[in-house]
Amino acid sequence: MFIRSERLFLRPGWSEDWEELRSRIDDRAVARHLVYTPQAAQAYLAGPQHRRFPHFLVTLPNAEGSRLLGCVGLLASAGAAELVYWIAPEHWGQGYATEASRALLSLARTLGHRLITALHFCDNPASGRVLEKLGFRATGEICERLCPARGEFAASLVHRRDLGEPSDCDGSGLSAMGAEAAKHAA
Repeated sequence: MFIRSERLFLRPGWSEDWEELRSRIDDRAVARHLVYTPQAAQAYLAGPQHRRFPHFLVTLPNAEGSRLLGCVGLLASAGAAELVYWIAPEHWGQGYATEASRALLSLARTLGHRLITALHFCDNPASGRVLEKLGFRATGEICERLCPARGEFAASLVHRRDLGEPSDCDGSGLSAMGAEAAKHAA
């Protein structure tokens, strides 16, 4: 499955992507906000895609090819899909996390998901702002999640978004952005 958004190309990861992915998550600024280890990231690349819970590498195509910016995906989590994402620090503040996540949420609705959750560490308010732009609302719940890079559990804020009734792939009932994402999802 592939998704094309306005500026980005979301694609599955392959084992050949491991070195570039590792170089991005070895950055302390990134790792301190992740709930998985580099070994888990390697398994993420090698593992099969689940048709209802896909995950993608976020790339930026240009004349020289495409550069890995980060990852975005859906995880199965307690009766709902959980949105997860990260973007490499040199690309922060450019709207890439919002754009990639918006494209994935459009696909999530087409896949039949209605309720999406997302969490961010309390000391990462930038991620909370991304979730607000995507229409998520804080639930008031705080849970503890392990952060391997920190070597400890850290408080995380829980957010939810109701996508509404599932829609079909012909774009009926989708916003213009959602119809475009569904059209480009393969």
